Amino acid sequence: MIRTFLDGLYRFAGYLAGVFLLAIFLLMMGLSLGRGLGVNIPAGDDLASWSMAAMAFLGLAHTFRSGEMIRVGLLTDRLEGRTRWWFEMFALAIGLGFVGFFAWHAVLLTYDSWRFNDMAQGVLAIPLWIPQIGYATGLVILFTAFVDEFIHVLRGGDPRYEKPPASTAEEVVERAIQSGV
Repeated sequence: MIRTFLDGLYRFAGYLAGVFLLAIFLLMMGLSLGRGLGVNIPAGDDLASWSMAAMAFLGLAHTFRSGEMIRVGLLTDRLEGRTRWWFEMFALAIGLGFVGFFAWHAVLLTYDSWRFNDMAQGVLAIPLWIPQIGYATGLVILFTAFVDEFIHVLRGGDPRYEKPPASTAEEVVERAIQSGV
């Protein structure tokens, strides 16, 4: 039940990031076309930048769990057995520490913005905690994904963020096309 909930949470965060990507597209198109037609979208730049932050941070957990996050495996790919497990645990522990640090401070920043009633300085004066929610929530979900993966690998499971090696030439080509190489 917990596995289903967590996988759904990561997928939902990924979909939400997609919604913000669509919002950025619509805002940028509206701003670009509006210039030619003499129509202005007030605070369009502010909304696009807030959507960009929400999209980037909300998409992190889904990207991590899908094995699409950039990961340099120059050392770990050459290791096997228990030695590789120790290196994976070490890397996960370091990642857990960094992500936990940033998530904690993102939540504190958002809470302080709410507590002190900080307002945005742009055209649209809204409380800053509103756009900061996407940033803080994305980092908390990424931290949850790191804890989830740390426990899974600690129990002896293979890292789920790693894709298995390509088995055919077509699969190699398909992965290269998907990665933009």
